[in-house]
Amino acid sequence: MHKHEGEDELFYVIEGKLFIEFVDKTIELNSGEFLIVPKGIEHKSYAPKEVSVMLFEPISTLNTGNQNNKLTVSDLDKI
Repeated sequence: MHKHEGEDELFYVIEGKLFIEFVDKTIELNSGEFLIVPKGIEHKSYAPKEVSVMLFEPISTLNTGNQNNKLTVSDLDKI
């Protein structure tokens, strides 16, 4: 689990199924559905099978939020 102190995240599922786990519940998102995770809310996104997701967040947002580990990508590319 991680959180982003200064920015919201929008997860839009293009194809497949994505789960967003929170402290008290897990939300299932299917193709065509989206969810906005407000800043400061602990969450973990995962998919048991391959999923296509469009993620909307500021370019400076680290993928692991307030956690720094082997999955952290700090050299961010611009689109």
